Amino acid sequence: MTPVADSFALVLTGGGARAAYQVGVLRCLARHLPANAFDIITGVSAGAINAAFVASRNAPLPAVIDELSEVWRTLELKDVIRIDSRSLARNVFGWGTKLISGGKPVAPGVRGLVDTTPLRHLLERLFATNDKGEIAGIAANIVRCHPRAVSVTALDYTTGKTVTWTTGCDIETWSRPLRRSLEQPLTVDHIMASAALPLVFPAVLVGKHWYGDGGIRLSAPLSPALHLGATRMLAISTHYEPSASEADEPQIAGYPPPAQILGQLMDAIFLDVMDEDTVRLQRSNEFLRDLPPELRRGYRQVDFAVIRPSQDIGKLAAEYEPALPRPFRFLTRSLGTRETSNADFMSLFMFVPEYLQRLMEIGEADADANIEAIKRVGTGAVQAPGVSM
Repeated sequence: MTPVADSFALVLTGGGARAAYQVGVLRCLARHLPANAFDIITGVSAGAINAAFVASRNAPLPAVIDELSEVWRTLELKDVIRIDSRSLARNVFGWGTKLISGGKPVAPGVRGLVDTTPLRHLLERLFATNDKGEIAGIAANIVRCHPRAVSVTALDYTTGKTVTWTTGCDIETWSRPLRRSLEQPLTVDHIMASAALPLVFPAVLVGKHWYGDGGIRLSAPLSPALHLGATRMLAISTHYEPSASEADEPQIAGYPPPAQILGQLMDAIFLDVMDEDTVRLQRSNEFLRDLPPELRRGYRQVDFAVIRPSQDIGKLAAEYEPALPRPFRFLTRSLGTRETSNADFMSLFMFVPEYLQRLMEIGEADADANIEAIKRVGTGAVQAPGVSM
């Protein structure tokens, strides 16, 4: 598609409770650039919740981020999943029975390890809907073209394709072998689907297909913003990049418990891909730097900045583990969370106000440390060397 001149995009990735970090970065942005606004907003998984929130409000950025901060400041695990012993035991028993049933129909129907009804209720409180079931704030803002485009991404379990639902002003859809976009108004179901952690959260029915977390197969998290015409981009990752010495440190002694394996799996699905995509983007910049415009074949210049945690916020989650509700803590400990220093899996569910507040503080401090890069992309003060889609 033909790029829209000077379009500033916000890209928010997944990470469960770690998405509180994104709010801290946005608080810094709102302080330094209070009159700024995003032309394009994209989100996946927990980042889809933050993206939809920002896109649904019609107020100056500082007021919007203050409101979002208040949501995260008091968020608890009970606001996301049912944590009573009976509900957790029923789901665990259901999965256990299904595994040993040999596929017999006597096995109970289970769709997730936990019940996410509280999350749906939370989103319904945050996002008022119109008579068509659309998120009213997003629909109204799109009519004004502020923002110009909003998207959330999920995995279609029925077909195996990554689907990006988009709504906006005069936008074009795209299709690739394993990913495509669909233009349609956004609903709470779309947000729930994007945030449905595989196996842990139940899949969500949208139309005639079942969908799960958009981070599962999204190898290029920057691509929706690029397809929607971004010329400047701020991406907020929740992935801590360890030093060489930290990466070589053993995280366990002996055979890896399930929590260790799940932590590595979640890193690969939700956290590592942003780093890989930014490397590809930077290499494209370098390739296009000296290439004449007439030889770029539709590739365009995009300035970007990626903000990521300066501290290991996964390992930090272990400090707050005793604050988790007892039934859920019992469940996570049974997976071996106390046998490994890798708390990345547990951090996804660490909806503990003290931990969330700590993440927002780290995010705000990290953004302050990189404020020149944020101002550059936020204001378009410097032209980028270029990036391909």
